[in-house]
Amino acid sequence: MELDRPGWVLATLSVLPALAVAGWLLAGLPLLLLGRFAPLPATLAGVPLAALLCWAGARRLGDGTKPGAKQADDAKQADDAKQADGAKPISGGWWQVGGVAGVAVASGVFNAIMHSEQVAVRRDPATYTQYAAWIAAHGGLPIDVQAGAFGGPDPALVFKSVGFFDVDGGVVPQFMPGSPMLFAIGHWLGGPYVVPAVLGALAVLTVAGVVARLAGPRWTLVAATAFAVSQPILYTSRTTFSEIPSLILLFGGLALAHDALARGERTRAALAGLVFGLAVLVRVDGLRDVLPVLAFAGLLIAMRRFRRPEGALGPPLLLGLLAGAGLGMLAAYVLARPYLSYLSGSVKPLLLVCAAVLVLTAAGTACAPALARLRLPRWAPRTGAVLVVLLMAALYARPWVQTVTRVPTNEDDRRTFEMIQQIQRANGLPVDGTRLYFENSLHWVTWYVGAPAVLLATIAAALLVRRLLRGGSSFEWLLPLAVIGWTTVTTLLRPEITPDHPWAARRLVPIVIPGMILLAAYGLARLRRLADRHGPKVLKWGMALAVALVLVPSAVTSIGTAFTPVERGEAAAVAAMCARLPADASVLTVERVTGDRFVQVVRGMCGRPAAQVARPRGDLAPEAEVRRLAERVRAAGRVPVVLGAEAGQVSPFGAPAQILELVTRQDERSLTEAPNGTWSLRMNVWMAIA
Repeated sequence: MELDRPGWVLATLSVLPALAVAGWLLAGLPLLLLGRFAPLPATLAGVPLAALLCWAGARRLGDGTKPGAKQADDAKQADDAKQADGAKPISGGWWQVGGVAGVAVASGVFNAIMHSEQVAVRRDPATYTQYAAWIAAHGGLPIDVQAGAFGGPDPALVFKSVGFFDVDGGVVPQFMPGSPMLFAIGHWLGGPYVVPAVLGALAVLTVAGVVARLAGPRWTLVAATAFAVSQPILYTSRTTFSEIPSLILLFGGLALAHDALARGERTRAALAGLVFGLAVLVRVDGLRDVLPVLAFAGLLIAMRRFRRPEGALGPPLLLGLLAGAGLGMLAAYVLARPYLSYLSGSVKPLLLVCAAVLVLTAAGTACAPALARLRLPRWAPRTGAVLVVLLMAALYARPWVQTVTRVPTNEDDRRTFEMIQQIQRANGLPVDGTRLYFENSLHWVTWYVGAPAVLLATIAAALLVRRLLRGGSSFEWLLPLAVIGWTTVTTLLRPEITPDHPWAARRLVPIVIPGMILLAAYGLARLRRLADRHGPKVLKWGMALAVALVLVPSAVTSIGTAFTPVERGEAAAVAAMCARLPADASVLTVERVTGDRFVQVVRGMCGRPAAQVARPRGDLAPEAEVRRLAERVRAAGRVPVVLGAEAGQVSPFGAPAQILELVTRQDERSLTEAPNGTWSLRMNVWMAIA
């Protein structure tokens, strides 16, 4: 695979984000485990390691390979396959590189300007913000709750809160540590709310690079634009979500695996496996997403037995994958064990699926000679293509034949039940808290990338499945198609998320939306070949219409929310609140919402010990218990401060003073259509010195 200068630049730019992220995570995790995750050691370890991985993953991309005779035949066949599929080795003009870079920069700047400030813990982004703020300032976990500042542990003191679990002597945040280690950079540099926008811009480069490799460089600008303007991408690039870092690693892994196969390089294959595996350090769901990589590594190892040159890449790909995923599971066990317990209903089946895939992969590798003698029937390729179309049609038809519901069986389910009822009332829908709306999942995708793109992607997937089952020359598509197909189908069947939008759209970000755009770009390449047969006029206007149909629907959906930042002003409001708290305060929250939102904020950002007062019944703590705990605080030599949402909730303990008053915007909560606006949000915190 020989690249011209623009092709080399695009190929390099598209793998650097994943390699840099991987290097930072590899260096940061040991420091975090040791409680030494601080600016100087993280920089001294993370920057050189990131640079080393970038050098190893990008070196010699512009050189021609010099394979042996057999490898030369394989390389020629691969190039022929790319030509047949409409994809070419990465090449093209500087305008394509400049266009993609321009889209990435514009995306980063726009989302940085429109950034969100989710600080009060209402949903996951604020949990990530507090996680990042704590490790940036303290270097490790668990979070010290300073029980001594309240006179010691007491049954009425509740140190946990939404997003934070109790452990011995402290609390730990839910979620994996990968994303917070990236967001911590912003806290050190004084721009904590800009890092997500930077990561979003890097994701544009990563997706464009995969499109260039598999669909051809002609379609990189179209794909980059379609990706950047999609509402879920805008949404997750403006605040502290884990989906964009996960996307960078997964699609960066696809790019590295492609380059490893094209060049026959073991080092690059190991890097690809490592990058894939580190997706587990970012999201537990990464285990599911990388299962096809495990099976693919087994296939390559089996091919080694037949002296196929690709087979040499199997062992390093597998070792890299196991190393990255192993680090992720180690971090989960050490730093997020309560979170794993909370998710045990999902994690245990997932681990069983992983074990089954590992066993089947090993068995398939062992039985490779016997399996190689099997021949698919002649009808298999066409049947496979038809099944792809039927599967997508069935997913689209689900709302007319299925209603997905869940009866609450625990406290978390009951909260979701009540939330869905509230959203249904706000949306003017029939009230039924058991509804999950998962049957609409493919319709969600059509909202955000457009029905034409989904149709093109479906046709493209069907054509690729047919080629692969024919034993044709589309081997480079096997891993991307497996990753995209597996994760898309499993995600759409069970999104497992509160179904209001744009919130639920985050499930589509790591694989589904970029995968649809990649396949749609391949569909455009095939469509261009078809249009080319009918003359230049049909080619020109037909392709212009096709490109417009891919770009316009997603842009139209995004317009309603793209220019309205949400939860702005929270950072300044919290800073002002912190300044009003006495320096030697021990803070007791007496009301449920205030406790859920602000206990960790006060502890992590204000630097004051904070706890909720237990509420045996209702949303308010018993007055007698609050007075008793206040006396314990005074006995410990500190000032007892009581927080609530209204003046009347704190006035029994002292003169009330409002220390936080904020009116801002929040995400819309739409259940049956794409979100097209925002809702008002009001926050109040009152203080009394007991």
